[in-house]
Amino acid sequence: MEPDRKTAEQAIREAYESNPGSWAEHSRYVAQACENIATHCKGLSGEKAYVLGLLHDIGRYAGVSSEKHLIDGYRYCSARGWNKAAQICISHAFMIQDINTSIGTFDVSEEDFLFMKNFVANAVYDDYDLLVQLCDSLALPTGFCLLEKRFVDVTIRYGAHPFTVDRWKKILQIKAFFEEKAGCSIYDLLPGVVENSLRQEGAYA
Repeated sequence: MEPDRKTAEQAIREAYESNPGSWAEHSRYVAQACENIATHCKGLSGEKAYVLGLLHDIGRYAGVSSEKHLIDGYRYCSARGWNKAAQICISHAFMIQDINTSIGTFDVSEEDFLFMKNFVANAVYDDYDLLVQLCDSLALPTGFCLLEKRFVDVTIRYGAHPFTVDRWKKILQIKAFFEEKAGCSIYDLLPGVVENSLRQEGAYA
């Protein structure tokens, strides 16, 4: 069972206190984007989408890291019985279900790497996994943004990788999927998306 909104927000506040950073504001905008889109899609809960979006980077509570935050988040949520949130802590980084498509550094033990490799390959994604993957690319710490703005933001910080373009293509496919479900452009559901995208600041570590 997943936490309610109040519990998830308390978890983020505590995680931020443990490791302050703009990742927390990014997470809040991801959560809001998830809720805004979910409420326009039949069969999805805006409340659940908000909570799952808010918790996707909760593993950053453990400190500054690269891909380690994925398994830290998985363990944090699993320990509390938040099974779907735990999955999304890992799945949000793998819109392509192949560990080799990562753009980060696996600053984890060999045992943890193998666990993540098998987890990603065998996870069954549902619309909530896809929604968080999409919304992770629609949010900067300063607000909502066009996908292309986020693509550039991430590539500047992490560099170009062999699967960078394939990852972009997958996110664009997910965007089209949710636009069909919602019956409108996702950007219509994200207040200030164009204005915020034109701002120069916004990147986070």
